[in-house]
Amino acid sequence: MITITKNIGKVAILFLNNTGHFFIFFTKISRSFFKPWYFKNIINQMIFIGYFSLPVVSLTSFFTGGALALQIYYGGNQFNSEVIVSSIVALGITRELGPVLGGIVVAGRVSSAIAAELGTMKVTEQIDALKTLSADPISYLIVPRIISGIIMLPILIIFADIIGIMGGWFIGTQSLGFNGSVYIQNTIDFLDTNDISSGLIKASFFGFIITIMGCYQGFNSSGGAQGVGKATTNAVVSASVLILASNYIMTNLFFAS
Repeated sequence: MITITKNIGKVAILFLNNTGHFFIFFTKISRSFFKPWYFKNIINQMIFIGYFSLPVVSLTSFFTGGALALQIYYGGNQFNSEVIVSSIVALGITRELGPVLGGIVVAGRVSSAIAAELGTMKVTEQIDALKTLSADPISYLIVPRIISGIIMLPILIIFADIIGIMGGWFIGTQSLGFNGSVYIQNTIDFLDTNDISSGLIKASFFGFIITIMGCYQGFNSSGGAQGVGKATTNAVVSASVLILASNYIMTNLFFAS
């Protein structure tokens, strides 16, 4: 019993310690937003986060839309409700699957890369070298990544929504026998502005989560190559879990009535 209590206490202390370190880190970042921005770094990070993530996000969205159309068709076929395929695919992609799957895919690519890059800089003392040159590492390294994530994730999700819906259209017309123009018209008639805007708001918040978790884990890594590897893993896991948790909260806020 004493051992169990001791282990629970260790976990609680570790959790509170990490939470405190994160909020101190977040406070420093908040202050750095009011300092001069490094626009060249922001543009470079926007290209890295947005442009280079577009192929994997597009492929994920296309096949997700196609699989969703198949599942809805075969499920609705039991109740003669095949006509709802286009509308449910559009809702599922724009409200949930586009932002969430896109965010998780980008987290796997971007958050890990940020943590590995910053972690390597930390263990090789490059971040300390920036301080000796009177450059603020947070303003120079972290703020541009967070700004880029907040801006580029909604843009990526716009493409993800379009390609995901077109994936459903492609499967619907080529495999399920739907009329292409009717499918598109049903999608346009059923979608509402709130469906699209809610997904983009989620995406912006997911972009913040992805970048700040990668920066936090990389910036606080230690212990050489093993520490960098641990930071990379923690960045992806924490970003993915926070995306799923925050998605539930925001969905409840947007659509609960």
